[in-house]
Amino acid sequence: MSEQAIKSLLVGGAVRDHLLGLPTKDRDFVVVGSTVEQMLSLGFLQVGKDFPVFLHPESRDEYALARTERKTAPGYHGFEVCADPGVTLEQDLERRDLTINAMAMDDRGQLIDPFGGHQDLKHRVLRHVSPAFAEDPLRILRVARFAARYDHLGFKVDPTTVDLMRSMVNAGEVDALVPERVWSEIERAMAEPAPEAFVQVLRQCGALAVLLPEVEALYGVPQPAQYHPEIDTGLHTELALQQIAKLAPGDAQSAFAVLLHDVGKALTPAEKLPSHVLHEQRGIPLVMAICQRLKAPNAFRRLARLVCGNHLRVHQASNFKAKPLYRLLQDADAFRQGERFERFLLACEADARGRTGLEDRPYTGPDRLRIALRAAKAVSLADLGQSGLSGDQRKMEVNRRRIKAIATALSVETGSESSSEQAG
Repeated sequence: MSEQAIKSLLVGGAVRDHLLGLPTKDRDFVVVGSTVEQMLSLGFLQVGKDFPVFLHPESRDEYALARTERKTAPGYHGFEVCADPGVTLEQDLERRDLTINAMAMDDRGQLIDPFGGHQDLKHRVLRHVSPAFAEDPLRILRVARFAARYDHLGFKVDPTTVDLMRSMVNAGEVDALVPERVWSEIERAMAEPAPEAFVQVLRQCGALAVLLPEVEALYGVPQPAQYHPEIDTGLHTELALQQIAKLAPGDAQSAFAVLLHDVGKALTPAEKLPSHVLHEQRGIPLVMAICQRLKAPNAFRRLARLVCGNHLRVHQASNFKAKPLYRLLQDADAFRQGERFERFLLACEADARGRTGLEDRPYTGPDRLRIALRAAKAVSLADLGQSGLSGDQRKMEVNRRRIKAIATALSVETGSESSSEQAG
């Protein structure tokens, strides 16, 4: 096999997760003492632009020449890379972000751990490898994302690393990050088991105020204690993120919508606090501005806007009759966008359950809307046959029949409401 002609070692996440007893998705290797020409002669396919990275000709695993990096300009683009055969394994590992990611394993299973990563795994610590961590501001978001991934295992960011991250923020390093890289980390973090930990770490080092000032502004904003025993809107956002991770594990779209659902509360006039009348409408322009700034994909934008502008309607849906239920289904485009509508309902449920002591309180609005949607979808234009009605008249008739069908379904479900009352 071609890899026998080179000295390669398994590195990074595969080693880390192996030691944690977790399944590994990707296997990355570092190659010591080799050259680009030698790798190509062995059949490896070069894919790296900024530094020599190759794909194995058979396994397609990623192999990278051992390299060092030297900071030459602000941001994460300003690096001078050296990947000559004289670069040692320890030099390559030293440039990595966290000690738990700076371990290697040879083909006999022998661990090479010059920076104490295995010990930090045991103690559940996220710690930077060296002061060179400060040369790449994207690492701030990566650390926060790892906190979100391993929070359930008890991992915490080492205080010295938090201090270093804070100094990077204060130096303006985060300002140099381009939206695409920021968004990539946010999207991945929202799919982790504890997205709230991502927010907490960014806030702890001051990066949240730079990257998502609209979310940072929620902390300290009070809410009525009878509805929100936790009172603080920022804390409520964290609790809602905890809930969406349970309701829709790995669903980054829903979690991102939850993250932004209450941003309008930061704009409530001080004299109106702790009430937040019309915060949904106030929040929509903020949500759209955030998505534009981050260059979020359209699917994320649309769901976030829908949840921000309509979550209270779902909370109130338990008391809605057929007509307002149908109107909400139409406004949410539930008939055409069924998958997005389900995400919408789950995000609203996470909002309702993200309140201290109210996590298990009955919440029937989504189920009522699901019943309404099933009943309404059973009625279509085809049911009218050759009615002789014009196009607009046919649509009005379908709407009337759908409202009646919803009313009937609710009457059957509850046994307490008549279809005529609901259809009115």
